[in-house]
Amino acid sequence: MDEERALYIVRAGEAGAIERVLRDYSDKHRATFKFESTDEDKRKKLCEGIFKVLIKDIPTTCQVSCLEVLRILSRDKKVLVPVTTKENMQILLRLAKLNELDDSLEKVSEFPVIVESLKCLCNIVFNSQMAQQLSLELNLAAKLCNLLRKCKDRKFINDIKCFDLRLLFLLSLLHTDIRSQLRYELQGLPLLTQILESAFSIKWTDEYESAIDHNGPPLSPQETDCAIEALKALFNVTVDSWKVHKESDSHQFRVMAAVLRHCLLIVGPTEDKTEELHSNAVNLLSNVPVSCLDVLICPLTHEETAQEATTLDELPSNKTAEKETVLKNNTMVYNGMNMEAIHVLLNFMEKRIDKGSSYREGLTPVLSLLTECSRAHRNIRKFLKDQVLPPLRDVTNRPEVGSTVRNKLVRLMTHVDLGVKQIAAEFLFVLCKERVDSLLKYTGYGNAAGLLAARGLLAGGRGDNWYSEDEDTDTEEYKNAKPNINLITGHLEEPMPNPIDEMTEEQKEYEAMKLVNMLDKLSRYCIPIHFLLGF
Repeated sequence: MDEERALYIVRAGEAGAIERVLRDYSDKHRATFKFESTDEDKRKKLCEGIFKVLIKDIPTTCQVSCLEVLRILSRDKKVLVPVTTKENMQILLRLAKLNELDDSLEKVSEFPVIVESLKCLCNIVFNSQMAQQLSLELNLAAKLCNLLRKCKDRKFINDIKCFDLRLLFLLSLLHTDIRSQLRYELQGLPLLTQILESAFSIKWTDEYESAIDHNGPPLSPQETDCAIEALKALFNVTVDSWKVHKESDSHQFRVMAAVLRHCLLIVGPTEDKTEELHSNAVNLLSNVPVSCLDVLICPLTHEETAQEATTLDELPSNKTAEKETVLKNNTMVYNGMNMEAIHVLLNFMEKRIDKGSSYREGLTPVLSLLTECSRAHRNIRKFLKDQVLPPLRDVTNRPEVGSTVRNKLVRLMTHVDLGVKQIAAEFLFVLCKERVDSLLKYTGYGNAAGLLAARGLLAGGRGDNWYSEDEDTDTEEYKNAKPNINLITGHLEEPMPNPIDEMTEEQKEYEAMKLVNMLDKLSRYCIPIHFLLGF
């Protein structure tokens, strides 16, 4: 009945009546995502009627009501088949200001129409293969980039930027050709990076270093949503960018990595939004060539260096291991380098482990990122080693028992998911400079057996990669306990009592004669022992 009434008014009514009936339909079906198949033909005709209304000269409020209903109806894939035509797509492009070449974003009253048109295009492109083909024909990606450039530095049109970016993400997700077009022809990498800079209000203090205000306000919900959409679009653009061929590419990736470092050090309006923001930043960092990830850490300024020296002097002299990592004014410092971003990644990884589910999607990207950073950058590896595998003191418990990051990672080494198990073991192996003896010290032979077997290192040795030759220092507690540590379980075990010590001489003689008789039977009635042993 709703479709029949709306269709009747759309066909015969004037703009005011059309606006009222469509607003009622929109309010009633705002949360509808599944539709009755019996009314499918009526919804198709209603879509066609709405497109005929949109080409007329109607008030802006009526346009918005038409587009809201069209957005709801476009959730049904079957309805889109007859209405997804080049002419109808061009109507939406015109309303979204995607056909305009001049700066035409001056009328604030038109912004709701632009936003609703972009929302409709998102649904239609996602649900219709015909619309995806028409997007290529109409060069929609170039039009979206042009619209982004118009509103790049204008904060009051965040909704337009957000849905423009979402549509760009969908196009680059569904068409690999558009990824290449965005990367090279449309200069999407610097454009989207600038969108992120604008969303984060970044102020550069050096070529790859931004000012961080730890006491500043969190990002607004609109800025956070824009940043997330930009991160997702950038992920698609850079998905095949493991190798850098030109110096300009290297510079651009370093700029992007510096922006992502800033992203990791700020928070969103809620804890969930912050995690979503950081998750997308981690995914994008995984696409950055590892040689460009050195900008995630940066040398301290003169003021920070003086503060670090003061902090080190305040530490007790016997805390030699702890002296290398200090926390001053919310800044994690190691070996004269600011390690805030790496520390955020480490905390993010631990939170994902604590969730206990969806390890492959949620945990492996950050673990893989930390592994590659540790393999390529010495300071990052040493800092992570200090945080994850500090010098052993208490070895009374098995390596997998406990609540430290090391305990959690060792538990993952025997996880049922092969991918999770491999990347967790690889991470710890790299922190140990791919030395088998060092890995076994922290994990035990039983937990590490899978990795060592896969690498052909069950007999010991080290991996193929080269690392610095700085030696690990064992604590006195570990040195004293080392002779009694079980190499399989990796923890200190109490010596097992010798059963012979409690036997009398007669019992010892009796057990010895039993053994002699068993060996005699074995030699007379069974296969010769030397054959069994292969002599």
